[in-house]
Amino acid sequence: MTHQRVLNVSGGFNFRELGGYPTADGKTIKWQRVIRTATLAHLTDADQQLLLDYGIKYDVDFRSNDEVTKAPDQIPAVIDYQHLPVFPEDKTQASKTEAEIKAELQYKRENGRQHMIDTYREMIELPQSHDAYRQFFNTLLNNTNGDGVLFHCTAGKDRTGMGAVFFLSALGVDHDLIRQDYLLTNQTLSPLIQNRLTKARENGMTGSVLESLKALISVSGDYFDTAMATIQADYGDMNQFLTEALSLSTTEINDLKQLYLTK
Repeated sequence: MTHQRVLNVSGGFNFRELGGYPTADGKTIKWQRVIRTATLAHLTDADQQLLLDYGIKYDVDFRSNDEVTKAPDQIPAVIDYQHLPVFPEDKTQASKTEAEIKAELQYKRENGRQHMIDTYREMIELPQSHDAYRQFFNTLLNNTNGDGVLFHCTAGKDRTGMGAVFFLSALGVDHDLIRQDYLLTNQTLSPLIQNRLTKARENGMTGSVLESLKALISVSGDYFDTAMATIQADYGDMNQFLTEALSLSTTEINDLKQLYLTK
């Protein structure tokens, strides 16, 4: 069977496999076990069947209560839905329209890039974020039947991006490869990003406000590096973050490797 990194889902976007990545000890992440995505609010019946055929059993939703209320996931009833909000509201701005973003940027001193850097720092520091990602790992650890786990937010880039970073790190994937997976979002979302920027220009958005919008709707090596620097400053390294902030024991990390890596 030919496996794909980016999955084609007609009513969704940024659907990506985390299978196939090698680890430092020479193993490989199993395919069809963990996928990261953007919103599931617009899935067609065929898309929902695709999730079932793919083996997805768990849907972990990192969005805020308000985002879930406005755009609930459209998934088959047999999939176990778990709502684990990383933030009390959508700090990533992914669920905001261009008009809402423009209005906010005009009265805020903080630009889009700085807002995202602050958001990534908070994802590392906030207890609510720790709790959400810890429960995400509980789902991964409890998945002992070889089913598929899907996790997502609105754009599948920030809260989902860091969830992937923590998962891949726990399994022992190389740091540079983890960063590469994180930045792949800019390729998979490129048509949507360009479309939003084009519409914003047509609606008169220019200069620093347009740059701020671009910063909000894409990912950046700066955001990733901010998260890593915060981890280093607060915990020493990623392993200590997983142990202290997310309460992952050595036994649990070994269990994850047993569940998700090839022998």
